[in-house]
Amino acid sequence: MLIRRPADIAPSEITSPDLYRARREFMRLSGRTALAGAATLALPWSAAEAAALANVQPNRQKIDDKPTRLKDITTYNNYYEFGVDKDEPAKNAGVLKTRPWTVIVDGLCNRPRRFAIEDLLKLAPLEERIYRMRCVEGWSMVIPWVGFPLASLLKLVEPQGSAKFVEFTTLYDEKIMPGVKYPILDWPYTEGLRLDEAQHPLTLLAVGLYGEELLPQNGAPIRLVVPWKYGFKSAKSIVHIRLTEKMPGTAWNKAAANEYGFYSNVNPKVDHPRWEQDTERRIGELTKRKTLLFNGYDEVAPLYAGMDLKKNF
Repeated sequence: MLIRRPADIAPSEITSPDLYRARREFMRLSGRTALAGAATLALPWSAAEAAALANVQPNRQKIDDKPTRLKDITTYNNYYEFGVDKDEPAKNAGVLKTRPWTVIVDGLCNRPRRFAIEDLLKLAPLEERIYRMRCVEGWSMVIPWVGFPLASLLKLVEPQGSAKFVEFTTLYDEKIMPGVKYPILDWPYTEGLRLDEAQHPLTLLAVGLYGEELLPQNGAPIRLVVPWKYGFKSAKSIVHIRLTEKMPGTAWNKAAANEYGFYSNVNPKVDHPRWEQDTERRIGELTKRKTLLFNGYDEVAPLYAGMDLKKNF
C-alpha cells in the first residue's frame, strides 16, 4: 500500500482483513506494491519509488461519508478516450504504459520544467484526501485519493504576474485509445482552472487511490482532482500543464458551451439541460440525496465572491 490508513477508517471497512494483511506482507517482502481488487496489471513502480512512498501523510480532509467501494471506483468510469460506456475504460485502458512518463510545465512561469513521474512522486509529501466526487450526470462517489497539492508544483515553476489561468492537456495516443477515433470531443482532452483555483489547498494532483497506485481507467499515472467541481474538470493522465494569461479552451466547453461552463462548480441551483443537479445518486446507494453547493466544500466560496454563479456556471 502507499499509505497508512487514518485512524477513523478501519481497513476492514474497505477490504477484508486477510487481504489487507496479505498486501502489507507482500510489500514488506518485495518492496513493491501488490494491486488488489482489480483485474488490470499493477503499474510498474520501482522498489525505490515504493520506498519513497512509505510515509504518506494522514488524511487532512475528513468527511462523514463512507468511501465508495474500490470495485465501483475502478469499474464505473468516464474516460472517453477508452470508451463511452462506463465499463469500457476498465476493459480497454490496461494497455496504457505509465513508464516512462513526462509532464511538461511551461507557459508564463520563470522556471519551466519537464518532470519525470519519478520526480513528481518525490516533489512534496503525499497525503491521503477523502473527497466527494460529483459527476454532472447526477451520480457521485467518495474516493480516498493519494497525492499532493497542485500548488506545490506551481510554486516550484514560479508563475509570472501575468499568469491568470492554468491549462491541462492529457495523453493523446491513437494507437491505444479507441475513443479518439471519433469526433466526440476536440482531442486531446484539455481542461483549465483559474490560477487561484489551481493554487487552492484542496486542488490535488493524485497518483493513487485507496492506498494503491492509480489504475489506467482512473487516470494513471497522475491526474487532477478538484473536489468542488464536476468530475470532468479533473483531467486524467496529464502530460502538459501550461500557465497562460487568457482563459484556455476546454474539451467539453468547446463541444457544448451552453452545457459545460468553464467553471463547472457543483451547484444544485443550476441544472444541466439533460440532468437535474439538485439531487444526486451516490454509487452503492438506492436513494438519492441532496446536492451540496460546491459539493460541500464551502471553504472555496471566497474564490467566487461577487460572481454570478448562474451566469458563470
